[in-house]
Amino acid sequence: MPRSHDDTDGDVIEAMLTSDARAIAVAFESRRRPDRRRPERAAPSGGPSARDEAGHELDLACVLVINAAEAAASLERFADDRGIDPEGALVFACLLHVTGHTGAAGFWWQFAAGGGSRTAAYCLHLSHRRNGEFRDAAFWRAQAAHDPQEPPRSAPRPAGRRKLLSDAARHELLVQWHSGLTPHLPAALESVVNRLTVAGDDADFGEVPQPDPGLVERLSREV
Repeated sequence: MPRSHDDTDGDVIEAMLTSDARAIAVAFESRRRPDRRRPERAAPSGGPSARDEAGHELDLACVLVINAAEAAASLERFADDRGIDPEGALVFACLLHVTGHTGAAGFWWQFAAGGGSRTAAYCLHLSHRRNGEFRDAAFWRAQAAHDPQEPPRSAPRPAGRRKLLSDAARHELLVQWHSGLTPHLPAALESVVNRLTVAGDDADFGEVPQPDPGLVERLSREV
């Protein structure tokens, strides 16, 4: 997994989020268990479709990512240094997802997955499945399950680290998800993300906001 830093923070967040993603994946697959010999079908009337379930699981994955203890440090490192930092790109993508920038989130998930983030690959799996793109979803599911040559190192979570979101905002995201709603940030935090510089209009992903130095600091001021 490429690294631009010697710090273990990225290894910690990736190990934790990969574990979370695997738990989500197990629950997701055990509920569905489709017949592999038949094409994908929507669930019976009155129940959630495979696409709806994938969207719901994607929302949860993003909430877990941005609520993680190391999310702020990872995003700050990525936004300030703009190096190859898969974990920071993963956090940024999930932040974009919960503010409605779904196309741009896909861009940064691909960036993170290309750097070795299995959690980002899992998010892409869910994103494609939500859109009914089952072949692409299967590809990214395989990437998410692939173990890197060197497994992430485990380390204790440092105490006293700044959180990306306030406890109230973190709790509200989970409450929204458990209530079946699409998780979203408070308007003040969404405004911080919406004011980011956009890099043109990508043919595949649309307008793609760019992280910039001070992003985490601006988010913390709105907490």
